[in-house]
Amino acid sequence: MSLLRTEGLDLRFGGVVALDDVSISIDEGEIVGLLGPNGAGKSTLFNVLSGLLAPASGSVLLSERDISRALPYERALAGLGRTFQHIKLFPGHTVEENLLIAQHRHLRSSVLAAMLRLPSWRRDEAEARDRVDAVLELIDLERYRHHRPGELSYGTLRFVELAVVLSLQPRVLLLDEPASGIAQREAEALGPLLREIRDVLGCAIFLIEHDMPLLLSVSERVYALDFGKVIAHGTPEEVTADDHVLSSYLGRTRRTDVAAN
Repeated sequence: MSLLRTEGLDLRFGGVVALDDVSISIDEGEIVGLLGPNGAGKSTLFNVLSGLLAPASGSVLLSERDISRALPYERALAGLGRTFQHIKLFPGHTVEENLLIAQHRHLRSSVLAAMLRLPSWRRDEAEARDRVDAVLELIDLERYRHHRPGELSYGTLRFVELAVVLSLQPRVLLLDEPASGIAQREAEALGPLLREIRDVLGCAIFLIEHDMPLLLSVSERVYALDFGKVIAHGTPEEVTADDHVLSSYLGRTRRTDVAAN
């Protein structure tokens, strides 16, 4: 049974086809890549999966539950986590505080319990801090715990954003170009880190990445999009040998589609 899947997603912006009958599936504990040229519809698909865009038709299912009309925060509560091409953090809070904020959905005690510092709240607080410590150790960010985002390099902020999303304890992690703008050394460390995240936390990963060696080395399966349509699906070796995929990357004239990616 698929953990996350879509059935026949269609989306148009006026006369521009952004998604055309897109059906994908991701199983538990799987790392799946999504490739395609600029304007292929990759980020549009992620926006539909995370609830920022509503499809004209088709459905999104998480553990066979239809979440097609669920709001973004409802999808996060259901276990769908996502990073963005542009980093989104609370700039006035430390790295540790950003991760603790993300723990809010796991807190069980009431506001009154927090105000009175009752035992139930103290247990919640201790568990949240333990989870933050574990994520900081996993992503190797302990030394930045008390830094604010403005004090960190762009590459480090990328990893902080990843840590924040992992603090939500997602069942499926959507990564939108996590290697974008980071140093080569950091990009080389990202592949092994993604495998470790999958192995330690057990979450599935769906990955958009223009760093092709990274995407192909870490993905067990790959989908290829072009003009909003799935043109190939299979192992990295199968997809990169596909004639349609090769054609889409050989610089043929493409329409301008700013909305689709």
